Amino acid sequence: MDDSRFGSADRLELLQTFIRIVETGSLSAAAQRLSVSQPTVSRRLKTLENLLGLRLIQRSTHRLSLTDDGERCVRHAQAVCERWASMTEDLQGMTETPRGRLRVLVPHAFGQDQLVVVLESYLRACPGVSVEWLLHDRYPDFIAEGIDCAIRVGKVEDPAVVAVPVAEVPRIVVASPEVVAGIEIDDIDAVAALPWLALRTFYRDRVSLTHAEEDREHHFTIAPRVSTDNLAAIRQLAVSGFGVAIVSAWRVADDLEDGRLIQLLPIWQASPLPVYLVYPYADDYPPRLRRFVELVREQALGMSGLTARRERTWGDR
Repeated sequence: MDDSRFGSADRLELLQTFIRIVETGSLSAAAQRLSVSQPTVSRRLKTLENLLGLRLIQRSTHRLSLTDDGERCVRHAQAVCERWASMTEDLQGMTETPRGRLRVLVPHAFGQDQLVVVLESYLRACPGVSVEWLLHDRYPDFIAEGIDCAIRVGKVEDPAVVAVPVAEVPRIVVASPEVVAGIEIDDIDAVAALPWLALRTFYRDRVSLTHAEEDREHHFTIAPRVSTDNLAAIRQLAVSGFGVAIVSAWRVADDLEDGRLIQLLPIWQASPLPVYLVYPYADDYPPRLRRFVELVREQALGMSGLTARRERTWGDR
């Protein structure tokens, strides 16, 4: 191919610029990230599209969106840039020295509480790494968002990622004293008939509990007064007396001790939530990610609210 029409543009630079456009969602934000002008970013994108003979991004007045070719291109670009970084680190003798930037997506509640201990340990152990610590209760698009890894509470069903099991979060049934006034707290049928709140990430209109001493389960349907995907909101609504909820035990420990909440059905258990460290498959991983994985696995069971994971088959992810 005659490349004279593309001038002296560095192809790796073109791919890196394209990745930054996708990560930031705009040419101006990408320019700021790269410390270049917006026209430079626009010119690099146009050069890459001309080089490939493909339209990678659809431009409109309000937003940019990837074309199908753009979706494929960003995956290849990410792999090429990671391999280049790995090669340069290896040739420069820095293979085992964590450097660069690590972007981690963590659950909001854990990410501003227990997991900060791991973050602090990582920062002390890896002074050459800067960290973007992103608190969101959602599953990331690793490639499009430039996320290196995520800590995920709940099942992971994405076949395109590595899901490393690290711990479990025990859950209990709770309500305020006024909600359960006049009933036996271990009467499962009476509790099922109370007003309910749903943490829709993990249960919506059906509750499943397992007897702690006998091999049997109990299931019942609920019509929740409130459904939310936020643990802090569900905890506050329960404390305020709006219904029964199934919550992570660590999140309401103080409420139970101070009498704001009561644990119901103590002999019945909601299934604990698995905690995974998740990252995309790759041929090789940078030292900054490998070290973070090591620290999470080493320290997870020392965190308040997490217990050892019960043995399961890999298919039970």
